[in-house]
This record gives sequence, structure tokens and C-alpha cells, in this order.
Amino acid sequence: MKLELFKFAACPYCQRVLAEIKAEGRSDIELHDIHENPADRERLIKEGGKEQVPCLFIDGKPLYESSDIIAWLKANPRG
Repeated sequence: MKLELFKFAACPYCQRVLAEIKAEGRSDIELHDIHENPADRERLIKEGGKEQVPCLFIDGKPLYESSDIIAWLKANPRG
């Protein structure tokens, strides 16, 4: 399963998701900062349909809203 999190550093909702990732000790999620890399921002808009973070792509399918992402992470612990 491919997991990619699109975020930016100053986003408090992104920080909530990152704290959960750290608490779970996950290293299976590729991080993309849309403010540091314009190509990541463009990809988020192209593939996700909007410039909203945090966005967790699960095998290419976007999941928005920090609470939904955290719930998904808890329900799908690392293998």
C-alpha cells in the first residue's frame, strides 16, 4: 500500500496528523510539503482536485480532513 501525505509546516491540522504518525512510529508514509516543492502542490491539485491539506493519498485516492486521516491511520496500523 502506498501512502503519501501532502502538508505544509505551518498548518495546525497537518501537525495533528504528523503527531499521530510519530506516536504510531510509522515510517511508511511519504511526506510532501506543498510550500517547499511547487511540483508537489501542482500534483495535489491535479490528482486531488483541490489545494487542501492535510491530504493522505492511499494508493492514489485522496483522503482529506485531519480527523478522518487520523481515524484511518488508527484503523489501519502499519503492517
